[in-house]
Amino acid sequence: MISIMKSWLAIVLSLSSSVAEEFNYQEAQVPAYQLPALLQQQDGSSAETSKQWQETRRAEIFHLLEQRMFGVSPPRPTLRFRVMEPATHALDGTALRQQVRVYFSSQDETALDLLIYRPRNSVKLPPVIFGLNFKGNQSVQSDPGILMCRSWVNNQELKKPDIHHALEESRGTDAGKWPVAYAIQRGYAVVTGYYGDIDPDYDDGWKNGVHSLHPEMEKNRSSETWGSLAAWAWGMSVAMDWIVQEPSLDGKRVAVQGFSRLGKAALWSAASDPRYAIVISQNSGAGGAALNKRIFGETVGRLNRSFPHWFCKNFHRYSENESAMEFDSHFLLSLCAPRPLLITSATEDRWADPHGEFLAARATNPAYSLFGHEGLTATTMPSPGQLVNDRMGYFLRHGRHDVTQEDWKAYCDFCDRHLPQQP
Repeated sequence: MISIMKSWLAIVLSLSSSVAEEFNYQEAQVPAYQLPALLQQQDGSSAETSKQWQETRRAEIFHLLEQRMFGVSPPRPTLRFRVMEPATHALDGTALRQQVRVYFSSQDETALDLLIYRPRNSVKLPPVIFGLNFKGNQSVQSDPGILMCRSWVNNQELKKPDIHHALEESRGTDAGKWPVAYAIQRGYAVVTGYYGDIDPDYDDGWKNGVHSLHPEMEKNRSSETWGSLAAWAWGMSVAMDWIVQEPSLDGKRVAVQGFSRLGKAALWSAASDPRYAIVISQNSGAGGAALNKRIFGETVGRLNRSFPHWFCKNFHRYSENESAMEFDSHFLLSLCAPRPLLITSATEDRWADPHGEFLAARATNPAYSLFGHEGLTATTMPSPGQLVNDRMGYFLRHGRHDVTQEDWKAYCDFCDRHLPQQP
């Protein structure tokens, strides 16, 4: 028996080692790579002014990422919404809670439920931190008044066999990622919606969510047709349509926030929608803020194998072929310029490559310089817990792939400095 146990342990250790060795976590093993020039235009000239950037180079980069990475999205629908709950006292009377259903079409079953908390006694219209959540609005706070998720849910996230019972038990389970009371104390409104309301996060053949609203587009799907990341980004812009017209919120001072895969979506939504005043990407890694050509942690090939629905088909040509990419993440980050952009990482989240995220931010500086901003001035990664509060900020936290109140403190500190002041 002991011999069998030793043999089994040896097999397990061998398998664990082979899995670990499949991905690079050593800086010494990062291959030599050359980043595409950010300012070099298709005609060979270089963008030298903010006007050239805005009129030519930015459009070239956006089109490139749209065609080769995220896919082409349809126009946004005409705004249609329904107030599900008027402003109601919440969080021991410090906040007002409101719930609104934003429809993506005339079909009532396809809609995004927004959960809104705002300071109750704010003298001025509060600025907004807006982002999507992973488990449904009911998971954001332990609050029985929050409407239950009605859409597809990732039962793997909930870790319960009975989905209906699991949803009820999920109330407040992600409150650590959404410290709403803290944000309210800092003077910010928080708006969130469930990403599964927009599009389910599995390879469903584009038959559900907002993809189902465009049958001709899906029937004639090409290598440039939008994937789920673009769909989530599109849905965020539809939610923004509601935020900017809501009289109780300051629609001109909205920070869009996203974590992990939703950090990728937030970056693409910001690239597509100029109305966000600030962009915050947390632990977005490969396909987001991290440089793909470093081949560190998660890779393009792993992204496309594990999540074939996220990007457009064209992006699959770069699987195990990052050296052929005509762009990298600094192109995506540059589409936020000249808006303030905060990149956050975690020390133990090597899968998302914190160093690669920092280097990508540094590589984005030329776009910000065209507008008279230094971008990210730090030349080496800051110590954990230290916010580099430049026009392009960077924050590294001790810990794993997660969102904590420490991250939200960095969000609020960054927004305090960079959001335009309300007259």
